[in-house]
Amino acid sequence: DMWNKTYFEWMYNIKDWCISRQIWWGHQIPAWTCTQCEKLVVDLAAPTHCPNCDAENLVQETDVLDTWFSSALWPFSTMGWPEQTDLLKTFYPTSVLVTAFDILFFWVARMMMMGIHFMGEVPFKDVYVHALVRDEEGKKMSKSKGNVIDPLNIIEKYGTDAFRFTLAAFAAQGRDVKMSEKRVEGYQHFINKLWNAARFALMHLDNGHDPITNVPQSLPDRWILSRLNQVTVQVEEALDTYKFNEAAGAIYQFVWHEFCDWYLEAIKPALYDQKGDKEKQETKKVLWNVLKEALVILHAFAPFVTEEIWQKLPGTTGSIMKAKFPERDINPAKDTTNSEAVAQMTLIIAIITAIRNVRGEMNIPPSSVLDAFIQAPDDADKAICDQQMEIITNLARLNSLDIKKQLSRPKASATAIVGNITVYISLEGIIDVSKETVRLEKEIAKLDKEMRGVSKKLSNEDFLNKAPTQIISKVRTQHEDFLKKQQKLTATLERIKSIESYT
Repeated sequence: DMWNKTYFEWMYNIKDWCISRQIWWGHQIPAWTCTQCEKLVVDLAAPTHCPNCDAENLVQETDVLDTWFSSALWPFSTMGWPEQTDLLKTFYPTSVLVTAFDILFFWVARMMMMGIHFMGEVPFKDVYVHALVRDEEGKKMSKSKGNVIDPLNIIEKYGTDAFRFTLAAFAAQGRDVKMSEKRVEGYQHFINKLWNAARFALMHLDNGHDPITNVPQSLPDRWILSRLNQVTVQVEEALDTYKFNEAAGAIYQFVWHEFCDWYLEAIKPALYDQKGDKEKQETKKVLWNVLKEALVILHAFAPFVTEEIWQKLPGTTGSIMKAKFPERDINPAKDTTNSEAVAQMTLIIAIITAIRNVRGEMNIPPSSVLDAFIQAPDDADKAICDQQMEIITNLARLNSLDIKKQLSRPKASATAIVGNITVYISLEGIIDVSKETVRLEKEIAKLDKEMRGVSKKLSNEDFLNKAPTQIISKVRTQHEDFLKKQQKLTATLERIKSIESYT
């Protein structure tokens, strides 16, 4: 809407523009001046004599057509115009023009004018106005400022896929892209994560598999298929409306967090023959189908790594560029409305995450196995936890798990709430409550001292008026980080004290 307003504001207040430039290169203007009578002659072909005085000494105009005038003809001049070629008939008008906002009037409007004038029709149906790429502080890149990020250097350092995905992920409509190497590095980790996940999958996929026709039995299989279908719809709709950042965000979330972090971990018992051959084969089929379709969805954002994996994936043929984009599947095996599987797996993930959070807050090493207790007063919740006890135990690294409708809080236990469910994690013999209390109090006191120093700066008018913008921004960010850390440490201390008082 913003660019609509800008565009029409220009059109309502349109003024003449000069169609020539005083530069030595470009399209020559078809105009000649007679040196004898100074008659101006304009013609398609170079005249041999002056039509006014018949003199033969004519000099062509030395100015050239304005760049924007010439390029305004681009949509049809590149396809054989003024001849009515097959190419022109087939591809004019085009579907979409991709452009930055700064040439909306200089180029976009003029292509429309020329298209309507010479072809009788606008040259494109949609105009996608993308953001400008600025430096990490939001400043326009300039050689004189020394803040130019050379894309070739970034590609050499982090890879083309990581750089391409970064630009897509931050291409929100109406906002400029603040480019920094840290962001590209973050998406390089994503590309590596995909590569390692594919390597793991390929260890277990010795041949291709047919499309899924029956409803899988395991919850992780049903959940990942349902989520894949939902993501397919999300990405397709986002691409159709040019919301590339939303499309990139949806496939990123699915591949990294759901497929890699949860699904691959949840199916390891099945893949390592701990569930029986029938479930193993069923899981392998689901794994193959999900990886295959995820690669196709991701291909537009990360073309090189997806092509490389595609070529190694059994059961695929040709290039991934020719693969069909996954369709919204109404097959019950992939039903997007399979809300039951999504709700159940969401609950299991929340319980495991709650236990992991307690580990992190209490500085308990991942190698330590814990005893946990779940109080699930709701019959449906308890049934889900009972059915998926193995997944909770494996992924939360538990020694034991006791699930009851009602239970008393165990001695020396931390508490986590997940909806109507209460999770107790036994810390007896795992941490020294008194020592941990002292450690946290010291850390909070040290942090308070640092925060006072930063707060003092931010309340100093001299500092705010005289310090460079980037320095002030850095101090504010530091203050926010300290505040978040303080809140986290205080919450952990309160949890520790609750354990101590209960004990």
